[in-house]
Amino acid sequence: MIIPLIRPHHADLRSEINFFPLFPLSKDMNWTGTAMTLHFNELYDYLRKESTNASERNSSVHDWVGHIETDTFLTNARIFYSYFTPGILIVGFLGNLLSLYVFLSRNMRGLSASTYLAALSTSDLLTLMFYVTVEWLRRGLLYLRPEIKLTFIDVDGFCQFQLYMSYMSRFLSAWLVVAFTGERYIGVCHPLKRRNICTKSGTRRIVGSIFVISAVVVLYKPILSAVFVSSDGKHYCTTERDYNFVSFILDSIYAVLITLVPFIIISVLNILIMRRLIIRNKRKRECKIITEESIIRLEFTIILLAISFCFIGLNIPFFAVWLRNFLHSKYISNVDVLELYTHNFEFWQGVLYITRSIFYINYCINFFLYSITGAYFRREVKMLFTYHSLKRDSYSRCSLRNSRSNSHTPQSYL
Repeated sequence: MIIPLIRPHHADLRSEINFFPLFPLSKDMNWTGTAMTLHFNELYDYLRKESTNASERNSSVHDWVGHIETDTFLTNARIFYSYFTPGILIVGFLGNLLSLYVFLSRNMRGLSASTYLAALSTSDLLTLMFYVTVEWLRRGLLYLRPEIKLTFIDVDGFCQFQLYMSYMSRFLSAWLVVAFTGERYIGVCHPLKRRNICTKSGTRRIVGSIFVISAVVVLYKPILSAVFVSSDGKHYCTTERDYNFVSFILDSIYAVLITLVPFIIISVLNILIMRRLIIRNKRKRECKIITEESIIRLEFTIILLAISFCFIGLNIPFFAVWLRNFLHSKYISNVDVLELYTHNFEFWQGVLYITRSIFYINYCINFFLYSITGAYFRREVKMLFTYHSLKRDSYSRCSLRNSRSNSHTPQSYL
């Protein structure tokens, strides 16, 4: 659906400003270029209603827009985002593809933990493709090369599909980390239940369930979205104006489901895991019992702790800015519209670009975490770049023989 909008005052400056969205988690909207019409329309309508102070307020808007154009912090933040994000995309695509190959390899695919990590690599690839790449094209590439026309992004069909995939992949990534944390919690704190729960078939059912839930939860996004056109003929993909409040509520719930709820679950389970590992480590020092199986399980547990701590650490800055945005939204706060836009606007815009860049690292860092914390993962990556098939077969037989000789627990239980 194409809906024309009134071209507001200062529309000629829109290509130079990236607005802080009024609605929570509307980072998938095109806030560069013509997308800022929504915000200028609000200011324009507001100034028209305030006829007694119209001239004074118009003067304030002129001063504010002029100040944003020359703000050094905001400019540097946009430049940082524009050049930093392509590096994340390159590293993320290569790293996740390598990780996916390793976890699906003959030596690793028998482990239940590998199923979670392979699914996580897949969801991160989808997020990089449908979220990070599209966001960089809108916010970064168009800032560096404003003469480029990316008309294929903001068209009906692709607009809704891209929003749906970006929302689904982020939901999937967050809850796969939660599921992997739960699996490691059972393996470490309730080892007797591991045989019944942490099986390969059970893991596949859990991953499949998370996929189905994520696909259903985000169905609202493409339904409430549309392509709008400004008076100068430019298109952009955003929420239909008739459903702004509904989208505000659902986006807020979505934001909590992929940030706050996973934060709490992961933090609590990690505390319990570390507590049990400390107790177990003291006992093993006394008994001096170390098996191949225990080493593998410990490595996957360390990998989990590294992934979950990075997930929380890299999400918190962007979540904090989103929370500030949420509290200042027009549905929550009674702050004057003009005051909302003029009070430290350029500072928070710059912070938004920086925290968004930090948030993107979450989708490219896992390969390095696997390589640093997992000796078996490093060995498999090394074999990936060698062509000694006999050595590979020897390692496979040796690894399987050691695992079977040291424990009666099948590899799928690890």
